[in-house]
Amino acid sequence: MLKALRAAGRELPVLFLTARDRVEDRVKGLELGADDYLVKPFAFSELLARVRTLLRRGRVREAETLVLADLELDVLKRRASRGGRRIDLTAKEFALLELFLRRQAEVLSRSFIASQVWDMNFASDTNVVEVAIRRLRAKVDDDFMPKLIHTLRGMGYVMEIR
Repeated sequence: MLKALRAAGRELPVLFLTARDRVEDRVKGLELGADDYLVKPFAFSELLARVRTLLRRGRVREAETLVLADLELDVLKRRASRGGRRIDLTAKEFALLELFLRRQAEVLSRSFIASQVWDMNFASDTNVVEVAIRRLRAKVDDDFMPKLIHTLRGMGYVMEIR
């Protein structure tokens, strides 16, 4: 599993907690990409110290370019494009698209989207989420195939290739 994570470019901190105490096992775990290796039995205080050390090394750097099909979002340059064509987005549209791309294939409820993009509690009498998604679809999906933003009635929205 770790090998697959590393091959996919995921840079999550990994600490092996295991009963396998042979030198060969420890070496293999570290060579596969583990950041640390702790053999059982261990003192809980040692585990906490090792976790704190991993966390001090810095936050995991999030992807700078998010991609789904021919849609690309450059988070650092704040640019979006689809099929090689640049897409001009407002700040909220950009935040909404980034949320969708970071949570691909996850069903996102209206209330979750509102809390993440607008930092507000969801009120059922507002259609701010629907309006924003309609505007984002017009820019990201209307002139392109396949469609990427999908509505799941009674559940929310999902961004995925179908």
